[in-house]
Amino acid sequence: MSTTASETVAALIRELVDANHILFDQGVVDGFGHVSVRHPERPDRFLLSRSMAPALVTERDVLEFDLDGNPVVPNGPAPYLERFIHGEIYRKRQDVNSVVHSHSPSVVPFSVVTGVKLRPVCHMCGFLSEKGAPIFEIRDFAGPGSDLLITSPRLGAALADSLGQEPAVLMRGHGSTVVAGTLRQAVFRAVYTEIGAKLQMEAMKLGPVTYLTEEETVGTTKTISTQYDRSWFLWLKAARNSPMSQ
Repeated sequence: MSTTASETVAALIRELVDANHILFDQGVVDGFGHVSVRHPERPDRFLLSRSMAPALVTERDVLEFDLDGNPVVPNGPAPYLERFIHGEIYRKRQDVNSVVHSHSPSVVPFSVVTGVKLRPVCHMCGFLSEKGAPIFEIRDFAGPGSDLLITSPRLGAALADSLGQEPAVLMRGHGSTVVAGTLRQAVFRAVYTEIGAKLQMEAMKLGPVTYLTEEETVGTTKTISTQYDRSWFLWLKAARNSPMSQ
């Protein structure tokens, strides 16, 4: 690997560590959940921490995987059980360069209630599908007695199929997976998926909700796409000032 390539990978690993800490500080992940980024020089590989709480991830904890979920360096530390979420989405979606899987609390209810879809209610979550986020039903692929986890390439591929071309997929009784073209965009979307779900639940208590139209989702997404760094650096400072980082 060239010096330039090594520096690019090292910089991305540092940013991946920051992403883990931001997602914890923003309440998207707790002891569980994970975020990955596609390898900048090898699109058939991705970077993901070893199995550990996101808030505790350091650069030394980041591992490299192939799209089958195998660590490139064998016999290393234990990987996340659900690393197949990441590999299979990267395989199916060439436009995706970062994946966040979480159990954020305001999102989970939308995965289990029939007749109510998670939809965009404000401009900051305009990236969500106007027709509602798809829901992955693991019973269709693992039967009625699974642990609800994506622990094989087959289940990862099924989840990727349910995601389709959308930015987010809910996982019944489990959580959600959010994807994006960059790491910072994925973190932004994960945070605002949680915020959007919370706002939608509050709005539904008051009465009928006016959701964004498809045209509004396009317009808001285009505008917000130029603003990710504004949130990123604010959240990064907050995460670094958190007692968890001391």
